[in-house]
Amino acid sequence: MHDPAYEELHQGHTIKIYHDPDAESPREWSNLGTLICWHRRYRLGDSHPFNSPEAFLRDLAGVSDQSDLSMDQLRERADRKAILLPVFLYDHSGLAMNTIGFHCPWDSGQVGYAYVLLEAVRQEFDVKRVTKALREKAEDILRGEIVSYDAYLDGRVYGYVIEQDGEEVDACWGLVGDYELDCLPEARRAVPDHEPKQSTNSDMAQARP
Repeated sequence: MHDPAYEELHQGHTIKIYHDPDAESPREWSNLGTLICWHRRYRLGDSHPFNSPEAFLRDLAGVSDQSDLSMDQLRERADRKAILLPVFLYDHSGLAMNTIGFHCPWDSGQVGYAYVLLEAVRQEFDVKRVTKALREKAEDILRGEIVSYDAYLDGRVYGYVIEQDGEEVDACWGLVGDYELDCLPEARRAVPDHEPKQSTNSDMAQARP
């Protein structure tokens, strides 16, 4: 196994944090939203049949190819049927993704959308109407899904191994995010499940010569 990215002694155990080289993409998880992207060199997000953002918006808005509507008008109509967030990609010595854009205009730009149909929101939260508050909650979930995917693209996926007396007693992999904030606290919480065996009086007596 490769060298750990971090190692510490915690409550009589050794915690080792490793990069996870075989991590599963967060897009394979059960997500509320769909991430749809277009890029010449990379396959990003979820698979889809649309050859352009315009074709996607027309389909989402229920507008035919013959209608003469601008992209802004298509987006406005699509917003009536779905919660839709723009997604931006930064491509320079690695990939980064967010929903607000990047300051560099040369190496970044909009690459797609994250969206969820209003009907899917009603089903997910068992409501008849998508209120403003629920729409904001769904938007926050979509943003969180992009944060996880951004970490995956950047290689910020980790696993921990807990050792006691040189023997592995627990391990967990595929933890997305910064290891100090996500992986390490979870590893520390797992340590009490493997408390060192306490010596009994009987054990001590048997150990005497």
